[in-house]
Amino acid sequence: MAKVRDRAPTEATGDSNFESVGLTDQETLECYTKMVFGRTLEERIWTLNRQGKVPIAASSQGHEAAQMGSLMAAQKDGDYFLFPYYRDVSLKIAAGLSVLETMLSFMGKEGEPYSGGRQFPLQGADLKHRIIQISNVVSAGITQAVGYAFACKHLGDSTVVLCYFGDGGSSQGECHEGMNFAGVHKLPIVFICENNKYAISVPQARQMSIQDVADRAPSYGFPGVVVDGMDLFQVFEATTKAIERARAEGPVLLEMKVERFMPHTTDDDDRRYRPKEEVDEVRLRDPLLSLRSYLMEAGTLSEKDEEQIQKQAKDEVNKATDEAESASYPDPSTVFDHVY
Repeated sequence: MAKVRDRAPTEATGDSNFESVGLTDQETLECYTKMVFGRTLEERIWTLNRQGKVPIAASSQGHEAAQMGSLMAAQKDGDYFLFPYYRDVSLKIAAGLSVLETMLSFMGKEGEPYSGGRQFPLQGADLKHRIIQISNVVSAGITQAVGYAFACKHLGDSTVVLCYFGDGGSSQGECHEGMNFAGVHKLPIVFICENNKYAISVPQARQMSIQDVADRAPSYGFPGVVVDGMDLFQVFEATTKAIERARAEGPVLLEMKVERFMPHTTDDDDRRYRPKEEVDEVRLRDPLLSLRSYLMEAGTLSEKDEEQIQKQAKDEVNKATDEAESASYPDPSTVFDHVY
């Protein structure tokens, strides 16, 4: 297989020393295909919300390369566990969650795989796919992920934990507490901040006085690395080396610079605080478009292949939509099961 261009992280602080790592074109095509399926599904979920069939959703559109590249690095390593946050829909789909299971979750129907329809969509535990996201409270997953990493180290397990959160979450006390504890105990964890520059409606400049969240990492005793989160290759490379370091030496903070294409959630109207021109400009950096262009230039993806991928994604999403709409809601008599 041809090897994709190697990329280095844009900036690093601390003692990161990341070497160059690449993906094959076939692996890149696999990532692209999963990203297309995720984008198609998310666009449908947003439409269903407007039709009153999905109560709420937080889109990962614009975050896909950061989520796919980091997951691909973890999967190629093999020993990993994921603590995502509420904007990591594409990550969960790529990790193995089916389109139908995702649709059932967003509609709160029988068969919802995370909490039996008791919580926010895709929130709960999915041990089959090595995922825990117990709470939708901002940054609560950080301390939970650190606890998991501490247990892994205590038990002599080689697992590396990947913990995801947003730039708004980095301003919470749990973030400081979790990173401080992880640094002290040199835990096998990679902190991944998906920085889309907005904490709901609050821009980064009003959240913090620093330009890069990664600058905070050395104060906890481990490196922080700034990564172009719109670049699949750079994300994969940085995460691969971060996992290796986390297992051997302790934590790493990866700050993925991404863009949020959609409002904060379906309940938000970002036109009140974000100029349309800004959104139009960031959409020009769409990771799906840049990845498709690369694959076509490399000769790995043809126009016919692209049409087939898009058709398969649409067909599967249509089928899942019909099945989820026809599914029953959970039996009300079970509402107190597994609740403590």
